Amino acid sequence: MKYRRLGKTNLDVSVIGLGTWQFGGEWGIDYKQKEVDAIFNKAEETGINFIDTAECYGDHLSEEFIGAAIEKNRDRWVLATKFGHKFHDLYERTRHYKAEDVQKQLEDSLRALRTDYIDIYQFHSGTDEEFDNDALWTMLDKQVEAGKIGHIGLSISKNDNTYQTKHAADIGAKSMQVVYNRLDRTPEEEVFSLCEEQDLGIMARVPMASGYLSGKYKPGAVFADNDVRHRHDKEETRKKLEMVETLYNTEVPEGVPMSQWALAWCLKHPAVSTVIPGCKNPEQVEANAKAAELDIVTNNHPQATQK
Repeated sequence: MKYRRLGKTNLDVSVIGLGTWQFGGEWGIDYKQKEVDAIFNKAEETGINFIDTAECYGDHLSEEFIGAAIEKNRDRWVLATKFGHKFHDLYERTRHYKAEDVQKQLEDSLRALRTDYIDIYQFHSGTDEEFDNDALWTMLDKQVEAGKIGHIGLSISKNDNTYQTKHAADIGAKSMQVVYNRLDRTPEEEVFSLCEEQDLGIMARVPMASGYLSGKYKPGAVFADNDVRHRHDKEETRKKLEMVETLYNTEVPEGVPMSQWALAWCLKHPAVSTVIPGCKNPEQVEANAKAAELDIVTNNHPQATQK
């Protein structure tokens, strides 16, 4: 495993992290604790040390699984979670960014995670109006002083959100989470450079484009009703799968699994500290971790290997 500094946090994080939305039950699998434990055991074995979750992946359900899995060796993990949404049912959320609501969310997350501190506490896909909230940032700054939060982070919902990115340092943020993958390169246009100017550590979420870049799905693929991808626009899904097939035939080097190529592709950008793919089992954790070893030619280089 390789590690990079996560911006001004000065935390060294594994370049391959562990995304955990799937533990909340919205990706076609309902997990048991022993299954989550097996995933974390494999992550530890491969050298992964970075975890990303959120209070709304289930009603703190993902956090509860994680808390039980890492309780005995909490200090070896860099733990990031998020605030701002309340889970009610599958794919149903309400938004809560008032200072008093977020303080309760923080306490609930600490309890679910079985810890007394969160390394990175992230503003989760809020609007600019929700972002402009002095009371919220004052409250969170006090939680940092109290030691319950190590660092504040942002997780923007729109990849071209320059307003929140430009003002990240103003509210004390030290990291930025953004969707970035071979199918969506929008952050390269302006967000990445703004992050570099402020020394914000970048976490690339959805690096395999919600699994479309996993190499498992061909044009015409259909997702189950309890899989969040079932809710995606059907025409957009068709276009993505056709583009994925083209990428596989023109950019992925011979003998390299597409999923590993997709992760390594994100890490080619010098602004990116870590990628946070989801995983359904220990085998996928191990496969993801191997992407850290790849030094492959990507589409950024015209001499990319052709099949």
